[in-house]
Amino acid sequence: MVNITEKFAVSSVSDTSIPLLPSQFLEMVGVLRSLWSSTRNSFSSSASSISPKPCLLPPRASALARAFSAATAASDATSPSSALNPSRLRNVAVIAHVDHGKTTLMDRLLRQCGADIPHERAMDSISLERERGITIASKVTSIPWKEYELNMVDTPGHADFGGEVERVVGMVEGAILVVDAGEGPLAQTKFVLAKALKYGLRPILLLNKVDRPAVSEEMCNEVESLIFDLFANLGASEEQLDFPVLYASAKEGWASTTYTKDPPADARNMSRLLDAIISHVPPPTANLEAPFQMLVSMMERDFYLGRILTGRVSSGSIRVGDRVHGLRHKDSGVEKIEEGKVVKLMKKKGTHMALIDSAGAGDIVSMAGLASPSIGHTVANVEIMIALPTVELDPPTISMTFGVNDSPLAGRDGTHLTGGKIGDRLSAEAETNLAINVLPGLSESYEVQGRGELQLGILIENMRREGFELSVSPPKVMYKTENGQKLEPIEEVTIEVNEEHVGLVMEALSHRRAEIVDMGPVPGSVDRTRLSLTCPSRGLVGYRSVFSSDTRGTGFMHRAFLTYEKHRGPLGNVRKGVLVSMGYGTITAYALMSLEPRGTLFVNPGMETYDGMIVGEHSRDTDLDVNPVRNKELTNVRAASKDENVKLAPPRLMTLEEAIGYVASDELIEVTPKAIRLRKKYMDVNKRKSMSKRPKE
Repeated sequence: MVNITEKFAVSSVSDTSIPLLPSQFLEMVGVLRSLWSSTRNSFSSSASSISPKPCLLPPRASALARAFSAATAASDATSPSSALNPSRLRNVAVIAHVDHGKTTLMDRLLRQCGADIPHERAMDSISLERERGITIASKVTSIPWKEYELNMVDTPGHADFGGEVERVVGMVEGAILVVDAGEGPLAQTKFVLAKALKYGLRPILLLNKVDRPAVSEEMCNEVESLIFDLFANLGASEEQLDFPVLYASAKEGWASTTYTKDPPADARNMSRLLDAIISHVPPPTANLEAPFQMLVSMMERDFYLGRILTGRVSSGSIRVGDRVHGLRHKDSGVEKIEEGKVVKLMKKKGTHMALIDSAGAGDIVSMAGLASPSIGHTVANVEIMIALPTVELDPPTISMTFGVNDSPLAGRDGTHLTGGKIGDRLSAEAETNLAINVLPGLSESYEVQGRGELQLGILIENMRREGFELSVSPPKVMYKTENGQKLEPIEEVTIEVNEEHVGLVMEALSHRRAEIVDMGPVPGSVDRTRLSLTCPSRGLVGYRSVFSSDTRGTGFMHRAFLTYEKHRGPLGNVRKGVLVSMGYGTITAYALMSLEPRGTLFVNPGMETYDGMIVGEHSRDTDLDVNPVRNKELTNVRAASKDENVKLAPPRLMTLEEAIGYVASDELIEVTPKAIRLRKKYMDVNKRKSMSKRPKE
């Protein structure tokens, strides 16, 4: 019989012998893994036998441990070339017009490759993106397919966020151009395609939504020929004109190389598109032996890690713990910003961020450890003093002035009220969004330049949700002067409306200095007309809400920046006058009852008002001062009816975008976390009258 102490001695030897072999060795070498498992089995069987020989096992285990250590060292020495092989990478951007199905397509690709999608539009991680159904910021993720890794970049489709497309299209070697098979190429399709062709990308054309009943094979052929003409007009090369065409329904989750509305069951997936990416998109040209360089294309902040910089590794390889520094171009040459150590290396895989140990040239990764570099700067090895060329962005076209809220109701809702806090927040936004410029103005105000009112409206909405109170000026168009001639930004507008609304739309746009380029029926639909126009940016400010009401919500309008042209002269009468409050206090139903015939009201009884606040739109072209806080005179004569029986029409409560488009040059928007109010720039009625006599700019 075996002695109890002897048996425990054997158990202790086996327990201490197994941890001598680290678990990471098992992942590296398959042959050694099987050797180790057989050794462990023989060892465990010997440990349970009657006559164990514990003295023979430690030398064998230590020898095996030495073999594993040598294998690991060899594996570490060769890992950059094997694990980070650029030929197995594909960097692709998904570009399209707004609402043509980019984000839905990304959902299906992620699901095809095994990612766990928590909800629809998984790439839209910002709350405003999910609320409004649009993509605001570009996002990158990687998905595995066969033995390849695809770095996919989802881009916005709205013209106001074109800067997001411009800064990421240089990170990729290929692009998927998504076009709605029913609508064909539109204004923003032309913009994003021009950017892709400029960087030498060879797009893959994906005709989406072919499962719709109105879409036919003839329509798809017509759209394909229109896109070919668009390629040719934008100066595409012979290689770029030879683009593959796929037909897909991103909503149903399938893509096909031939036209079909109902593919067979085994083909109802995205395999055809993923295979087309592998075969058509070239791998990144990368040198792993060169020193490390990376151009920062995206940036975000983390509470624990600080600044997270995302970009494509241009050359060399990077590991956690490497010494790097940030560089930027200055007029005097290349300037060193900051030196530090790589604390974390991360890569977005599916919908989750994964930690990695190293990354090589051609890959798109995120790193933490530097606190100063931002978008457009270069991160490189400490011995390198060469900065990579930065991305060229189109200039901003409109500007708005952000200032401190100085109305009588200021400070009631918000927590960030001072000009210093507003300036810090705007500076932080300008760092992460290159399409926005921030310039200091007078008396704690800041001029913010951007691409359109939607882009600046998103910024204002984010700030008010963070607890800021602001006063915001109406948008101003940024003019240019060349050879003594005043130039203004002109936009290309595509409009689709029912025939009954064509007259209203054309009349409204004629007051806004628009010129019709083309007009014709919409293919595949009855009683629908498509208009192509060019219109000054200043004429389109605030037109979207007017367009929606004119067309009863049935029209589509898309716009994109076209060029700078000669100033087209003053606009026609595009807005009526306003009803301006000249009382301070709570608005009464009794007062509003007498104001209703004067125009459209913007306020409800019970709201607070002050002198200079706009409470409605006048039915005439002039402003009218009114008293919305007037109470009913009390007498000792009994009345048959009570004040509670006053019936008022529902007021026109403006959203932020409508307010931005509505205000005139002598007015401001008061933005707080709980309210959006319109007011006159000068609240005193006498000051307004004296200022109105001054000549306008």
